[in-house]
Amino acid sequence: MNIQTGVPRPSTQAEDFLEDLVEDLQVPVSRIEQAERSYKSLGGWLHRPNSTVRDLDPNVYVQGSFRLGTTIKPLNDQEEYDIDSVCEFGRVGKGSLSQAELKRRLGVEVEAYRRSQNMTKPMREGRRCWVLDYADGAQFHMDIVPAVPNGRDTRLILEARRMDPRWAATAIGITDNEVWNYMIVSDDWPRSNPKGYADWFRSRMAVAFARRKQRLAESARASVEDIPDYKVRTPLQAAVMLLKRHRDMMFVDRYSDRPISVIVTTLAAHAYAGEETIAGALLSILSRMEAYVGRTNDGWLIPNPADPLENFADKWGKHPERARAFFEWLGAARRDFGQAAVLLERKTIADQLAGSIGHGAAHRAEARRSLDAPRPGLLRTAIVPPAAASATPSFGSQARVPTKPRGYA
Repeated sequence: MNIQTGVPRPSTQAEDFLEDLVEDLQVPVSRIEQAERSYKSLGGWLHRPNSTVRDLDPNVYVQGSFRLGTTIKPLNDQEEYDIDSVCEFGRVGKGSLSQAELKRRLGVEVEAYRRSQNMTKPMREGRRCWVLDYADGAQFHMDIVPAVPNGRDTRLILEARRMDPRWAATAIGITDNEVWNYMIVSDDWPRSNPKGYADWFRSRMAVAFARRKQRLAESARASVEDIPDYKVRTPLQAAVMLLKRHRDMMFVDRYSDRPISVIVTTLAAHAYAGEETIAGALLSILSRMEAYVGRTNDGWLIPNPADPLENFADKWGKHPERARAFFEWLGAARRDFGQAAVLLERKTIADQLAGSIGHGAAHRAEARRSLDAPRPGLLRTAIVPPAAASATPSFGSQARVPTKPRGYA
């Protein structure tokens, strides 16, 4: 036990076990490459010579957990990865057309793309996006959010409120068919900033990331520039993955109450203090997460670091059961990981965590290596998407019925 903080001191066996557990939870490289090919292929389609939106300079990029490197495998083969992407049109502004018109114009091209790829499932419309459902074997669907640049206006708003505008340059305006002005031309669009959020998240682990990349370069006798980012996985990324799997298991039958991934990720990144090991980071984060949950006269406050006017906990006021669920989960995660962290045998650790992270995952992690031959966690492959060799996706045409995605950030 760390007397100053009250955080258990993890055993070497527990640290090794958690490294192997994270390796089991990470997304296979083949899945990552499929996802990257899909949004790059769509981006190429939007820039083809006869595209109806080519002149608007569409730029398709991934957001959410795939961008952060914190995606985990679904709980089972029936669930799908939710690939969140943005199509940002660089040559159109909020005052040029309505949200509805921008979304319609993108929808025409997405539908044409779907047909060109012989995708059997119809395109679906979400509140803010279009959804493409890929076939069996792919095990994912892709949300495409139409957007326009909004950095200047976001900076002015934040500066006027004396809030931090540091990440505002990459802010975007997005479409939302439930807002009052969706059908009319207006300068008031819903705001988002996935690039800014990702930059903030990376800033929280920048020192650990640089150290690990340097060590990898030295071990490979290569330059730092030769080591791709996806080869590096930081303790913060690993801790978020573990927390999300624990959350998923705890709320498997209470999905609407589960703490949303962006809240888990944001609080973990705030609480991370540069710890060098996964177990150390996880236990330290769990001990401090609560400190970054604020209270206001209207309820609870967890600001978006990239846009402090957005409150990730804004639903907790109308749904107090969600706030209760968060603190219930936090207490359970502290207990489960804290008890496992001090154990000295892999089987005992696996048995301790099996109920909270899944029996299959726990016992696969137990079997990954013997205690006599631990592998350096530094050389693990991260889940940040690697560069893909091809821009054309290769998926089957068999229909797949998607289930509710289990993650966002």
